[in-house]
Amino acid sequence: MPTPQLWKILSSRLAFDHRWYKVRQDTVCLPNGKVIDDYFVSVRPDVALVLPLTAHGDIVMIRQYRHGAQAILLELPAGTFDPSQEDPQIAAKRELEEETGYTAPTLKFLSVLYDNPVKETNRIHLFLAENAYLVGEQRLDETEDIEVVLLSIDDIHQYIAAGYIQVAGTLAALYLGLQHWSNPS
Repeated sequence: MPTPQLWKILSSRLAFDHRWYKVRQDTVCLPNGKVIDDYFVSVRPDVALVLPLTAHGDIVMIRQYRHGAQAILLELPAGTFDPSQEDPQIAAKRELEEETGYTAPTLKFLSVLYDNPVKETNRIHLFLAENAYLVGEQRLDETEDIEVVLLSIDDIHQYIAAGYIQVAGTLAALYLGLQHWSNPS
């Protein structure tokens, strides 16, 4: 079985350039020699996502409307950042405080995942924040309407099994966090 090969980018241009969204059009040559002149890629900022656990064993989650899905979803606090301008851990701590009013003494790196590597450039940087505690009010952007929800680890298992948690990055962080708590090392 052959080893996968990189595609060669012959040319690239921004087909759509807006402050909220950028789309790049690449002309690529596949390993088999076929040229595709209209491969579109969403150029998106990275995401810092944090799994906060309080000293009482509650996971701090948020519920908010997500227009792309046109649904109110339960997820972990997260936000975008430019990795060339800001450290992922600092972005994660900032987003935790802004979206929930909680902070934590330290954040532990869990993993970096690609969000949708077929058509998007961004990665999700996952962090665990143990001993999270409330320090103040939420500081929300004008587009945010966020409800803070505290769930026990047992509730999380039930919510996942029932399909109440549907955001991929949140599920990945929860599974990594649950694995960490089951096998701390």
